[in-house]
Amino acid sequence: MSDKPRILAVGCHPDDLEILCSGTLAKYALNGHYVAMAVVANGNVGHMLIEPPELAKIREQEAKNAAELIGADFFFLDVPDLMVGHSPDLHYKMTDVIRTAKPDIIITHSPDDYMLDHQATGGLVFDCSFSASVPNWKTNMPYHPVVPPIFYMDNLAGINFLPTDYVDITDTIEMKKKMLACHESQVSWLRDHDHIDIMDFMETMAKFRGLQCNAKYAEGFRKVETWPRLSTKRLLP
Repeated sequence: MSDKPRILAVGCHPDDLEILCSGTLAKYALNGHYVAMAVVANGNVGHMLIEPPELAKIREQEAKNAAELIGADFFFLDVPDLMVGHSPDLHYKMTDVIRTAKPDIIITHSPDDYMLDHQATGGLVFDCSFSASVPNWKTNMPYHPVVPPIFYMDNLAGINFLPTDYVDITDTIEMKKKMLACHESQVSWLRDHDHIDIMDFMETMAKFRGLQCNAKYAEGFRKVETWPRLSTKRLLP
Protein backbone atom coordinates (compact mmCIF):
# COMPACT_ATOMS: atom_id res chain seq x y z
CA MET A 1 0.00 0.00 0.00
CA SER A 2 1.32 3.42 -0.95
CA ASP A 3 1.79 6.34 1.44
CA LYS A 4 -1.38 7.84 -0.05
CA PRO A 5 -3.84 4.95 -0.37
CA ARG A 6 -6.70 5.23 -2.84
CA ILE A 7 -10.15 5.55 -1.28
CA LEU A 8 -13.51 4.25 -2.49
CA ALA A 9 -16.65 5.06 -0.51
CA VAL A 10 -19.84 3.24 -1.50
CA GLY A 11 -23.17 4.52 -0.25
CA CYS A 12 -26.61 3.15 -0.90
CA HIS A 13 -28.53 6.34 -1.69
CA PRO A 14 -27.49 9.79 -2.82
CA ASP A 15 -26.76 11.65 0.47
CA ASP A 16 -25.77 8.62 2.59
CA LEU A 17 -22.04 9.24 2.17
CA GLU A 18 -22.49 12.93 2.87
CA ILE A 19 -24.33 12.21 6.13
CA LEU A 20 -22.03 9.46 7.38
CA CYS A 21 -18.46 9.86 6.10
CA SER A 22 -17.98 12.97 3.97
CA GLY A 23 -15.87 14.71 6.60
CA THR A 24 -13.40 11.85 6.36
CA LEU A 25 -13.52 11.82 2.55
CA ALA A 26 -12.86 15.56 2.50
CA LYS A 27 -9.90 15.03 4.81
CA TYR A 28 -8.47 12.35 2.53
CA ALA A 29 -8.91 14.66 -0.46
CA LEU A 30 -7.20 17.56 1.32
CA ASN A 31 -4.27 15.26 2.06
CA GLY A 32 -3.85 14.45 -1.63
CA HIS A 33 -5.48 11.02 -1.80
CA TYR A 34 -7.48 9.73 -4.74
CA VAL A 35 -11.12 9.60 -3.60
CA ALA A 36 -14.06 7.99 -5.40
CA MET A 37 -17.70 8.10 -4.32
CA ALA A 38 -20.13 5.45 -5.60
CA VAL A 39 -23.91 5.42 -5.16
CA VAL A 40 -25.88 2.21 -5.68
CA ALA A 41 -29.57 3.21 -5.50
CA ASN A 42 -30.91 6.12 -7.52
CA GLY A 43 -33.10 7.60 -4.79
CA ASN A 44 -36.18 7.57 -7.02
CA VAL A 45 -38.78 7.23 -4.24
CA GLY A 46 -37.33 9.71 -1.74
CA HIS A 47 -39.87 12.50 -2.12
CA MET A 48 -43.52 13.21 -1.41
CA LEU A 49 -44.28 15.05 -4.68
CA ILE A 50 -41.59 14.58 -7.35
CA GLU A 51 -42.22 11.55 -9.59
CA PRO A 52 -39.58 8.75 -9.57
CA PRO A 53 -38.04 9.23 -13.07
CA GLU A 54 -37.49 12.95 -12.53
CA LEU A 55 -36.36 12.47 -8.94
CA ALA A 56 -33.70 9.92 -9.92
CA LYS A 57 -32.15 12.46 -12.31
CA ILE A 58 -32.26 15.20 -9.68
CA ARG A 59 -30.64 13.04 -7.06
CA GLU A 60 -27.88 11.84 -9.36
CA GLN A 61 -26.97 15.45 -10.12
CA GLU A 62 -27.07 16.38 -6.42
CA ALA A 63 -24.64 13.56 -5.63
CA LYS A 64 -22.36 14.57 -8.51
CA ASN A 65 -22.31 18.13 -7.24
CA ALA A 66 -21.31 16.97 -3.77
CA ALA A 67 -18.50 14.77 -5.10
CA GLU A 68 -17.17 17.63 -7.22
CA LEU A 69 -16.71 19.79 -4.12
CA ILE A 70 -13.82 17.56 -3.02
CA GLY A 71 -12.67 16.51 -6.49
CA ALA A 72 -13.88 12.93 -6.08
CA ASP A 73 -14.61 10.60 -8.97
CA PHE A 74 -18.27 9.61 -9.08
CA PHE A 75 -20.00 6.33 -9.94
CA PHE A 76 -23.79 5.88 -10.15
CA LEU A 77 -25.23 2.37 -10.43
CA ASP A 78 -28.84 3.54 -10.88
CA VAL A 79 -30.64 0.73 -9.03
CA PRO A 80 -34.25 1.63 -8.11
CA ASP A 81 -34.86 2.30 -4.43
CA LEU A 82 -35.92 -0.71 -2.34
CA MET A 83 -34.50 -3.07 -4.99
CA VAL A 84 -30.84 -3.35 -3.97
CA GLY A 85 -29.81 -7.00 -3.77
CA HIS A 86 -27.25 -9.50 -5.00
CA SER A 87 -28.31 -9.97 -8.61
CA PRO A 88 -25.62 -11.14 -11.06
CA ASP A 89 -25.92 -7.87 -13.01
CA LEU A 90 -25.36 -5.72 -9.93
CA HIS A 91 -22.48 -7.94 -8.81
CA TYR A 92 -20.77 -7.35 -12.17
CA LYS A 93 -21.39 -3.60 -12.00
CA MET A 94 -20.03 -3.22 -8.48
CA THR A 95 -17.03 -5.37 -9.31
CA ASP A 96 -16.25 -3.06 -12.23
CA VAL A 97 -16.56 0.02 -10.01
CA ILE A 98 -13.98 -1.47 -7.66
CA ARG A 99 -11.70 -2.51 -10.51
CA THR A 100 -11.94 0.98 -12.01
CA ALA A 101 -11.33 2.88 -8.76
CA LYS A 102 -8.54 0.48 -7.66
CA PRO A 103 -9.03 1.25 -3.95
CA ASP A 104 -6.61 0.47 -1.16
CA ILE A 105 -9.37 1.23 1.37
CA ILE A 106 -13.16 0.93 1.06
CA ILE A 107 -15.82 2.61 3.21
CA THR A 108 -19.42 1.40 3.09
CA HIS A 109 -22.56 0.59 5.12
CA SER A 110 -22.57 -1.79 8.06
CA PRO A 111 -24.65 -4.99 7.82
CA ASP A 112 -27.02 -3.87 10.57
CA ASP A 113 -27.98 -0.37 9.43
CA TYR A 114 -31.61 0.68 9.58
CA MET A 115 -32.94 -0.52 6.20
CA LEU A 116 -32.44 -3.43 3.84
CA ASP A 117 -31.03 -1.38 0.95
CA HIS A 118 -28.21 -0.17 3.22
CA GLN A 119 -27.55 -3.67 4.56
CA ALA A 120 -27.54 -5.12 1.05
CA THR A 121 -25.11 -2.46 -0.17
CA GLY A 122 -22.62 -3.32 2.56
CA GLY A 123 -22.89 -7.02 1.76
CA LEU A 124 -22.55 -6.37 -1.96
CA VAL A 125 -19.38 -4.34 -1.45
CA PHE A 126 -17.88 -6.98 0.85
CA ASP A 127 -18.51 -9.71 -1.74
CA CYS A 128 -17.41 -7.72 -4.78
CA SER A 129 -14.25 -6.39 -3.15
CA PHE A 130 -13.03 -10.00 -3.12
CA SER A 131 -14.42 -10.85 -6.57
CA ALA A 132 -12.57 -7.86 -8.02
CA SER A 133 -9.25 -9.45 -7.03
CA VAL A 134 -9.89 -12.75 -8.87
CA PRO A 135 -8.32 -12.74 -12.36
CA ASN A 136 -10.63 -15.44 -13.72
CA TRP A 137 -13.75 -13.52 -12.66
CA LYS A 138 -14.19 -11.73 -15.97
CA THR A 139 -15.90 -8.35 -16.22
CA ASN A 140 -15.28 -5.30 -18.40
CA MET A 141 -12.27 -4.22 -16.34
CA PRO A 142 -9.02 -6.03 -15.48
CA TYR A 143 -8.76 -7.51 -12.01
CA HIS A 144 -7.61 -5.43 -9.03
CA PRO A 145 -4.81 -7.33 -7.24
CA VAL A 146 -5.83 -6.19 -3.75
CA VAL A 147 -8.45 -7.35 -1.25
CA PRO A 148 -8.90 -3.96 0.42
CA PRO A 149 -9.49 -3.25 4.09
CA ILE A 150 -13.10 -2.22 4.64
CA PHE A 151 -14.41 0.25 7.19
CA TYR A 152 -18.10 0.34 7.95
CA MET A 153 -19.39 3.89 8.40
CA ASP A 154 -21.79 4.76 11.19
CA ASN A 155 -25.41 3.62 11.31
CA LEU A 156 -28.04 6.34 11.10
CA ALA A 157 -28.26 8.04 14.52
CA GLY A 158 -25.38 5.84 15.70
CA ILE A 159 -27.80 3.12 16.82
CA ASN A 160 -26.31 -0.33 17.39
CA PHE A 161 -22.87 0.84 16.21
CA LEU A 162 -19.74 0.81 18.37
CA PRO A 163 -16.82 2.40 16.48
CA THR A 164 -13.37 0.85 16.51
CA ASP A 165 -11.90 3.98 14.89
CA TYR A 166 -12.65 7.69 14.89
CA VAL A 167 -11.67 10.49 12.53
CA ASP A 168 -11.50 14.07 13.82
CA ILE A 169 -13.41 16.09 11.21
CA THR A 170 -13.34 19.43 13.00
CA ASP A 171 -11.32 20.89 10.13
CA THR A 172 -13.69 19.52 7.46
CA ILE A 173 -17.11 19.90 9.10
CA GLU A 174 -17.90 22.98 6.99
CA MET A 175 -17.15 21.04 3.80
CA LYS A 176 -19.31 18.19 5.10
CA LYS A 177 -22.17 20.67 5.53
CA LYS A 178 -21.66 22.01 2.00
CA MET A 179 -21.67 18.51 0.54
CA LEU A 180 -24.86 17.55 2.35
CA ALA A 181 -26.49 20.85 1.38
CA CYS A 182 -26.15 19.80 -2.27
CA HIS A 183 -28.99 17.35 -1.63
CA GLU A 184 -31.73 19.97 -1.67
CA SER A 185 -34.46 17.47 -2.60
CA GLN A 186 -33.93 15.59 0.64
CA VAL A 187 -34.44 18.45 3.08
CA SER A 188 -38.21 18.44 2.61
CA TRP A 189 -38.45 14.65 2.21
CA LEU A 190 -36.65 13.91 5.45
CA ARG A 191 -38.63 16.59 7.24
CA ASP A 192 -41.98 15.24 6.01
CA HIS A 193 -41.24 11.50 6.09
CA ASP A 194 -38.77 11.14 8.97
CA HIS A 195 -39.56 14.35 10.88
CA ILE A 196 -35.93 15.49 11.07
CA ASP A 197 -33.83 18.46 10.03
CA ILE A 198 -31.11 16.52 8.22
CA MET A 199 -28.47 19.24 8.61
CA ASP A 200 -29.02 19.35 12.37
CA PHE A 201 -29.20 15.54 12.48
CA MET A 202 -25.82 15.22 10.76
CA GLU A 203 -24.14 17.81 12.97
CA THR A 204 -25.53 16.21 16.13
CA MET A 205 -24.09 12.83 15.10
CA ALA A 206 -20.70 14.45 14.46
CA LYS A 207 -20.81 16.15 17.86
CA PHE A 208 -21.61 13.04 19.87
CA ARG A 209 -18.97 10.98 18.06
CA GLY A 210 -16.60 13.86 18.80
CA LEU A 211 -17.46 13.68 22.50
CA GLN A 212 -16.43 10.02 22.49
CA CYS A 213 -12.93 10.74 21.17
CA ASN A 214 -12.14 14.21 22.58
CA ALA A 215 -12.76 16.10 19.34
CA LYS A 216 -15.25 18.83 18.53
CA TYR A 217 -16.59 16.84 15.57
CA ALA A 218 -15.83 13.27 14.52
CA GLU A 219 -17.02 10.37 12.42
CA GLY A 220 -17.02 6.81 13.70
CA PHE A 221 -16.06 3.66 11.81
CA ARG A 222 -15.80 -0.05 12.46
CA LYS A 223 -13.13 -2.02 10.63
CA VAL A 224 -13.98 -5.37 9.10
CA GLU A 225 -11.86 -7.91 10.93
CA THR A 226 -11.43 -10.68 8.38
CA TRP A 227 -8.39 -12.07 6.63
CA PRO A 228 -6.71 -10.70 4.53
CA ARG A 229 -8.07 -7.21 5.17
CA LEU A 230 -6.30 -6.29 8.41
CA SER A 231 -3.22 -4.07 8.70
CA THR A 232 -0.84 -2.87 11.40
CA LYS A 233 -1.04 0.66 9.95
CA ARG A 234 -3.42 3.46 10.81
CA LEU A 235 -5.45 3.66 7.59
CA LEU A 236 -7.98 6.38 8.35
CA PRO A 237 -6.77 10.00 8.27
